[in-house]
Amino acid sequence: MIKLKDLLKVYVSEEVETTAVNKISLTINKGEFIAIMGPSGCGKSSLLNILGLLDNASGGEYWFGDKEVVKYLEKDRANLRKGNIGFVFQSFNLIDELTVFENVELPLLYLNMSKAERIEKINVALERMGIMHRKNHFPQQLSGGQQQRVAIARAIVTNPKVILADEPTGNLDSANGTEVMNLLQELNESGTTIVMVTHSPEDAKYADRIINLFDGQIVTENINKLQELKASVYNE
Repeated sequence: MIKLKDLLKVYVSEEVETTAVNKISLTINKGEFIAIMGPSGCGKSSLLNILGLLDNASGGEYWFGDKEVVKYLEKDRANLRKGNIGFVFQSFNLIDELTVFENVELPLLYLNMSKAERIEKINVALERMGIMHRKNHFPQQLSGGQQQRVAIARAIVTNPKVILADEPTGNLDSANGTEVMNLLQELNESGTTIVMVTHSPEDAKYADRIINLFDGQIVTENINKLQELKASVYNE
């Protein structure tokens, strides 16, 4: 589904040139759950922004399906993001002035969809995340765990091929964090590809593969034996 070859991201200022992503080559298969780890400043967020088509690479290749997107302009990147990529952020990124329902509706407004279709999809997403009873509330009226459920509902409402999660449990206590990770695992088991940036070894245990970055490069790549065992049992 996603293939990177010698991907490069260099930030240039008047005085400094910083290589955030240093010739990374990586294949992410459909239906995988990938965890990206590493110390602060190692390039995790830069890589995730490129994968999410929020930023352009400086060089190399990025294939999303059968499209090579490194040289895409912002308009082209935005069009490809629609319906293909969902985002879940550490800080939730909900709009305080909008209700839960309206926050989840936002991605659908760009898809030229009828109101009736939007309502149906929103209700399905809210039910799936167990947050329907809060649909008319505002974000400030919700707990952190509830806000992250709304954020995940917003991410999945378009039925995207890929969900990119940036420290999805970073602002949550352990109980709510576990709930959010279980929700992401359920989405993955239903066929959604998930790429997650995390500092948490516990969260990384949910992934099929754990990729460690340092200085913008992949230094280790590990198969999660527990997930591999679960898959073998499931397939028997």
